Amino acid sequence: MFHLRQANSADLLRNYEIWRTAVEATHHFLDAANRETIGKMVAEEYLPNAEFTVAVDDHDLPHAFLGTTEHHMDALFVHADSRGMGLGRLLLDSFRAGKDAVTVDVNEQNPDATGFYERLGFKVTSRSELDDQGRPYPILHLRWDRPKG
Repeated sequence: MFHLRQANSADLLRNYEIWRTAVEATHHFLDAANRETIGKMVAEEYLPNAEFTVAVDDHDLPHAFLGTTEHHMDALFVHADSRGMGLGRLLLDSFRAGKDAVTVDVNEQNPDATGFYERLGFKVTSRSELDDQGRPYPILHLRWDRPKG
């Protein structure tokens, strides 16, 4: 059984492991140099400074994390060994509860993520040729709107 809680400083190394295994499993399009550069930024700048919700098991071990800003999902990563267990949906559903709209940006070259969000009702609203650091990894901008009625 999994439940959600706010991440704490003790989760930092595990969250980096979650990020690393998820990227290795799904981001085959990243070259080695960019993976290393991005990994360093994630470990040193992003994970220590952002707030996350983690999905933890009965032993309080995180298996997935979600980072958000207002109505936007900044990051959703599931440990490679925990994929297919419903953790991404658990985090996403918890975040969008009570919201009328949620947005997320996804690498176009990551069809698993794009398919995940589309199955859960997200629609592509636009596309950027480069990622937010100016690298040649196109980004799809998606939006979910609460169904009317």
